[in-house]
Parts: sequence; structure tokens; C-alpha cells
Amino acid sequence: MNNIGIIGAGTMGVGIAQVAATAGCKVVLFDANTPQIDKALSGLEKTLQKLVDKAKISQEKATEIRNNIVKGEALQDLKDSDLVIEAIIENKDIKTKVFTELETYVSEDCIIGSNTSSISITSLGAELKKPERFIGIHFFNPAPLMPLVEVIPSLLTEKSLPEKIYSLMKDWGKTPVIAKDIPGFIVNRIARPYYGEGLRIVEENIATPEQVDEAMKTIGNFKMGPFELMDLIGVDVNFAVTTTVYKDYFYDPKYKPSLLQQRMAEAKLHGRKTGKGFYDYSEGAEKPVAQKDDALYQQIFLRIISMLINEAVEAKRLGIANDEDIELAMQKGVNYPKGLLNWGKEIGYSKISETLQSLYEEYQEERYRQSPLLRKM
Repeated sequence: MNNIGIIGAGTMGVGIAQVAATAGCKVVLFDANTPQIDKALSGLEKTLQKLVDKAKISQEKATEIRNNIVKGEALQDLKDSDLVIEAIIENKDIKTKVFTELETYVSEDCIIGSNTSSISITSLGAELKKPERFIGIHFFNPAPLMPLVEVIPSLLTEKSLPEKIYSLMKDWGKTPVIAKDIPGFIVNRIARPYYGEGLRIVEENIATPEQVDEAMKTIGNFKMGPFELMDLIGVDVNFAVTTTVYKDYFYDPKYKPSLLQQRMAEAKLHGRKTGKGFYDYSEGAEKPVAQKDDALYQQIFLRIISMLINEAVEAKRLGIANDEDIELAMQKGVNYPKGLLNWGKEIGYSKISETLQSLYEEYQEERYRQSPLLRKM
């Protein structure tokens, strides 16, 4: 698979193009908004120059990567691709329209992949004339830096295809994992409480965003707290993923979105990209200092980590992925300091179970129900 088509020249699309081009593939980058392609390629040239300046790659390699990517003027320019990866807006109707048009241009053997983070792969592929060629190939942002790629076959995907893509991702220098086509796949499903429980703690005035972030960084050794991370991802994007997972799980209370996050999204307080989110990123703005409270920090950490470990255990119970891939996915996809199943063993599954039982009794909410497997571990 040497000829790669990428649809969407946003951060993710150009990032995937860079990964494929670095591995020596020929890439055609297409976006319906043509000026966006020029903007993306100009940004890529700056990124490559920075890598050269830091001696991460040679000038020759930078030139080779850049020359491996050409601009597609129309969707039809992807006709010679062996594999096309779509990385556009998270909207099922728009994606489906693109795939059905694309199918009229590419060969019978061309594999079509989607980088969706939350839309059902089966539902996207079902609209195609050849749904067996369709698969989820989910990169994490920024694609050149984050090692994880979730490979998600649909119910209709040809049986040997996941292994082919798994192998290709390894050739591209990535850490692939194979996941079931369930809402949120591995990472976005298991990670929901990191944001959701953090938001709940702040909504209830138990702690401030900076205290929650500080607790997770100092006690849990997370690189970023949930509020810093939401600001980086985009508050609106994070809210959209949570909403999709919630709807796709038939409104399971475990995944219920936060009103606070909805209001932030409505106010366009989207985080770093808009200059203000849970924190202020405008020039000269000072980040608030968290008021230290050891007992509170312990309470915050235990509450959030218990929710995360419970999700990992439930993913294991449902066979969403094998144990090794569940651990890998959280460490390589969202930079968790440890695999959650091992972390549960370390803290003690009985302690996790007690924490969730206590929250369940306090709130009387299904949100805190335990995985049946957790009680047996």
C-alpha cells in the first residue's frame, strides 16, 4: 500500500499525511476547501524545518517527506489510491456522502478508512457498495507524535483486513491495537470519566478546575489534568464526543454529558484555540494557582481513578479488546502513566469497588454502577 489518499487537510489530516509520507508512501491530500490544503502544507513545511533545526531529521528527509505529499484538486485525484483515510468533520451524513462519491472513483481493491473518533464504523460502511473494504483507522492528535492507532473493523469488514491495516500501521512506526466497533472504541470510551467526573466535581463546588488538575498530576502523575486536556483538545470537540458516546449507548447515565461543558461550548470558550476555556490563554494572563488541600486531592484522585479503572474492567469483560491492548491504548493514546488494569491491581480492586459503592449510595445514580467483573477481581 504505497499510494495513500487523505481527505481533510485539518490538523489531523495533514498529520496522518506526514506519518504516511515519512514511511515513504506517496500521498494525495485533498480538502473540499482548497485554500485549507495550501495552509496545511505551509504549516507542514514549518514543522519539518523545526524537526531539522532540532536535528530530529535531516534536511534530505524533510525534503523527501514534503515531496511525497501532493495536493489533490478534486476527490477524483484520489482515484489511484491503495488506501484512502478520511479525517473530516465528525458528522455521519457528511462523511457518508464523501465515501459514496469516493467509491465511484477508486478501484475495487482500494481500502477506505475513517479516522472518526466516535461514529459507528458499521453505520458508515453500510452505505457503501463494497462495505467489506471499509475500516476504522483512528489516529490520536497530534498524529505524528502520538503512537497509538485504533484499528476498528465493522460487522461487514472483510476478515483479513484488520491484520493488513495493523501490519501497515506497524510499518508506519505506530502502535496499533484492534478494537470492537462500540461507541468510543477503546480510548474514548474508557477515558470519558476523566473528563466527566472532573466536571461533576467542579459543578458540585467540591473543588476548582485547577485543584482537580493538580490532584491528578501530583497524585496520579498524569501529564495534564482533565481541564487542561479539555482546553487542549477543544471543549467543543470533547463535548461532541461525549454526546455521541452517550447517544450511541442509548443514553446510559454513565456517559451523561455535563451541563457546564455544554455552556462552555455554547459560549465558544473552547480552550486554547479560542484563547479561553477553563483557563485564560490570552497574552499576559496568569494561570490560577490551586489552593492545596491534601485530603481533597486524595478524594478527587480516588474518585476519578476508580471510575476509569471500572471502565477498563468493563471493557475487558465485554471483550472490546484484549488486556494488553486495553493497557497499551490508554498509555499510548492518551498518555496515561500506567495501564488501568494494573493500576487497579496496585490500588486494590476491593478499594475501587468500595469507592464506587460509596458514590452509588451517596448519589443514587446509575453513573456509579460497577462492572460485574470488578466485584470478582
